[in-house]
Amino acid sequence: MEFDFFDDLDSIIRFNFVEQYKVLNELISPSYLIEEPYRYLLVSIARGDGRISNVFRKARVGEALGLRLLNELVELGIVELEDSREPALKAYPNQKLEKALRSYKIEPKVRFKKPFHRFWFGFVEPYHKDLNRGDSKRFYENFNQHFLRLHSFVFEQLSQELLKLFFNNDLVANGNYWDKHSEFDIWATHKDGRKILGECKYTNRRVCKSELRKLKQKAETSGLKVDIFALFSKNGFSNELKSSTDNDLLLFELEDFRKLLI
Repeated sequence: MEFDFFDDLDSIIRFNFVEQYKVLNELISPSYLIEEPYRYLLVSIARGDGRISNVFRKARVGEALGLRLLNELVELGIVELEDSREPALKAYPNQKLEKALRSYKIEPKVRFKKPFHRFWFGFVEPYHKDLNRGDSKRFYENFNQHFLRLHSFVFEQLSQELLKLFFNNDLVANGNYWDKHSEFDIWATHKDGRKILGECKYTNRRVCKSELRKLKQKAETSGLKVDIFALFSKNGFSNELKSSTDNDLLLFELEDFRKLLI
């Protein structure tokens, strides 16, 4: 595809993914990715939280078949698995868990390696029947309602890169963190042992101090020992946050992301 820098997003989407849908659909490789059961699995990955059990449930495939398909998709370079960093539930083998945790399982998440596949199977492929006959109404309704999710995901990835740059690539671990209580956009470890917890906000409002309080409460519930809190905001921060003298707080605004272009 060739894009003009000055094309607006609506024109790009309409021409390439609506008017040219049939052409693009034939370019998906391998072609069986848009057939059952691969299609169901890929759509489930694109539209869910990525946890393997949830992916299989939404795709309506059993664990054995689901794992076989996932392994194949990993070999093809379509998806990758991100292991959970949640500590083991049992401190020793014979420890008895409380009833609420007995059915809980620590599991990895499935991620698309290329944003294009996430977009295609999250926004385009679910409406393939409509688009094949030239009907784009439901596609646009879903696109307008949920496209912010794609922005948020990319913003999260860029925030992780910016954090690495800020610490001169001295982070020995950097990525998402999830456990039985919450999910966090960034959980990083500096080579000197400091732990950094980050939250990314791709919204049209400024981030206020209440967001920081929520993040600290979530961290406490999850038992995370945090040395530095990092907030990333598309639309800036409240005056209260910007005037904060907390030594354990880092604030990154949209302008800071220019450093990634150098």
